[in-house]
Amino acid sequence: MSPISRLIAAAVVLVSAATPASVSAEGAAAAAPAIDTATVLSADDRRVLTEYAADTWRSIAALVDPASGLPSDNIDGALDPASRARYTSPTNIGMYLWSTVAARHLGLIDSRDAVDRVRRTLTTVDGLRRHESSGMFYNWYDPATGDVLRAWPVDGSTVHPFLSSVDNGWLATALLIVANDMPELAERAWPMLTSMDFGFYYDSQARGVDVPAGLLRGGFWDEQPPDCSILDNYRERGPDVWYTCHTYGSFNTEPRIASYLGIALGQIPAAHYFAGWRTFPPACDWSWQEQLPVGHDATHLGVPVFEGTYEYRGMRLVPTWGGSMFEALMVPLVVPEEKWGPASWGRNHPLYVRAQIEHGVFDAGYGYWGFSPSDNPEGDPPYREFGVDAIGMQAEGYTSDLERTAVDGGFGDCRPGQEPPTGYGQGVVTPHASFLALRYAQRDALSNLAKLRADFDAYGPGGFYDAINVTTGAAARSYLALDQGMSLAAAANALRGDVLRRAFTRGPVSTLRPLLAMEDWSEVRAG
Repeated sequence: MSPISRLIAAAVVLVSAATPASVSAEGAAAAAPAIDTATVLSADDRRVLTEYAADTWRSIAALVDPASGLPSDNIDGALDPASRARYTSPTNIGMYLWSTVAARHLGLIDSRDAVDRVRRTLTTVDGLRRHESSGMFYNWYDPATGDVLRAWPVDGSTVHPFLSSVDNGWLATALLIVANDMPELAERAWPMLTSMDFGFYYDSQARGVDVPAGLLRGGFWDEQPPDCSILDNYRERGPDVWYTCHTYGSFNTEPRIASYLGIALGQIPAAHYFAGWRTFPPACDWSWQEQLPVGHDATHLGVPVFEGTYEYRGMRLVPTWGGSMFEALMVPLVVPEEKWGPASWGRNHPLYVRAQIEHGVFDAGYGYWGFSPSDNPEGDPPYREFGVDAIGMQAEGYTSDLERTAVDGGFGDCRPGQEPPTGYGQGVVTPHASFLALRYAQRDALSNLAKLRADFDAYGPGGFYDAINVTTGAAARSYLALDQGMSLAAAANALRGDVLRRAFTRGPVSTLRPLLAMEDWSEVRAG
């Protein structure tokens, strides 16, 4: 399975009520400013980051089937074409498309090569089988033939064709970037994008009849699957489908890219932005979550919102679902959340990075940091979710070590806590997490990457390998389309003045700006 889809099952969300705020000029002024790395990189920093970008692009290009233009999900550390995975996803395709745009702006390929590459990919994508009523893409295709997979290439197990809201969100993101950045291909990319209806995933009743906004389902099948599903059709267009039994209710997670696109394209009401929980409420009915949140109630566009925060090492911040870096910081690769929401995301994103740094360096004592889902350096299981458990809402959240050392601060009188860990096991650090942190902690991110490269066998012909066990030194000698795509996007934004952000926010996405400006997460603060 792809990295994003492996997480879908983990994001199960209960449906209930919550309660809610508005932005003040004082709140916006108090928000922590984000660092614009494009203006502060030294000459040496630019040289090193350009080297990283060039090598990362080499791995991304190596993932691509030259005939179809579709990237595989992963490839081995030697970039052997024979090792390309025999499956790909909408997310992987999106990562290749935006990486090609980035590579052109970085001067790694010329414009003719970039246009030829993107045209070849779009031609294949245009011919892929899709769900007719929604325009959405299936989650698994053969990158050589473009066929929808019904048997998993690794072990032959049955694949039930699925259409993921978040995976389609990342492909749509890349199509919008191409449409805005490559005028030669806009007439190819734009119709594909606008034919994708994110309203097909939108359950307006997910929060109940008393809340005037709903949530997105994780996705749907157009054939009945063997596991839990809900037969319905939210658009009442075409045959009914089988939706996942879970919705995405934790808002500080990467599925919000699908929410942003649906709102910007007029397919989902703007009030949906406030329907997802910042934290779940501080009531015993919600005591399964990681810790007792502190916050305040507010109302936006008629939606009750509890502006909750968690505590970690003296900081207060809005958590993600699992505590990983990509959940929080993949979306701001293309959406300037910290600028459009200075009193919310502008406070939270820098603190989230700081929490990851302090966990790795001080709390766990690894000496390195950056925890996010990645390949497993020890190989069993081959892929795993890593994160900082304390800054994730899931009670049994993602941990930073292989031993799954967890924390439990309790939930007031509703659930007693446990003593904090006296130590951690084998920490697993993934370089893509440092790239995601570049905007908010530039010096720390570059220093961490330099240490990983100097201290371990962490770097190959395609840039940083996917993950490193910083206790044993073992590396996952592989390259993943998702992780390399995030790394290259972050480097290109830093080196070329937010090139991907500028391409993505031109046009309908700019209408999100006043929406993000409404909130004031006043409890979010440094220690």
